[in-house]
Amino acid sequence: MSQDADVEILMPVHNEGSSIERTLREWYNELSPKVNLRFVISEDGSQDNTKEVLTRLSQELPMVLDMIDERRGYAGAVVAGMKAGSAPYLLVVDSDGQCEPKDFWPFWKRRTEFDVLIGWRVNRRDVLARKVMSRCFKLLHWTLFRTSLHDPSCPYLLMSRRVIEKLPPELGTLREGFWWEFFARATRRGLKFGELPVAHRERTAGGTMVYQPAKIPLIAWRNGVGLLRIWLGR
Repeated sequence: MSQDADVEILMPVHNEGSSIERTLREWYNELSPKVNLRFVISEDGSQDNTKEVLTRLSQELPMVLDMIDERRGYAGAVVAGMKAGSAPYLLVVDSDGQCEPKDFWPFWKRRTEFDVLIGWRVNRRDVLARKVMSRCFKLLHWTLFRTSLHDPSCPYLLMSRRVIEKLPPELGTLREGFWWEFFARATRRGLKFGELPVAHRERTAGGTMVYQPAKIPLIAWRNGVGLLRIWLGR
């Protein structure tokens, strides 16, 4: 923990007790031989054994561990993790095992070329309802903010600490649609984006913790209204 990190890996975590150790060790084994890394784990009120697993792993792996009892939502967890970090670069990925650690290296190689580098899931492994919702939101996002990104909800991003410090304090108002909001507000700030293809794998264990089919209509409505409010400057 005393060693300075070149990059921190931020993962929001909720009820991933059966898979989080495998995910963290895979990332550590891939990156640690070549870069000094530190995990920033923003735990989100898990009800399974996630907290116990993370507490044990924090004794073995370089980690900033933020655990709470209440739910703060995906957006709240990501924002808290951004504030907790201190390394020159931050990589944000989901903790469900769908992100491929080997895809990090092209991002790292091009880290100085853009303000934010975002992944582009070329073969997305999600349920149909979620993919349809993402396509609709992509059209809405383009209509409102004229972003040309292929995949503006991809949870695979690399940015510098300098960029994080430029982000507005109100970031995180869209509870589930955090990356839609992130790129809407970042576009308004004039930040420069780059895209790189990334693999998208099946979840390591279980199903999605957030985007269950019955919840998708309400999530879509809530975040659609939220994007409109951002566009209107509210």
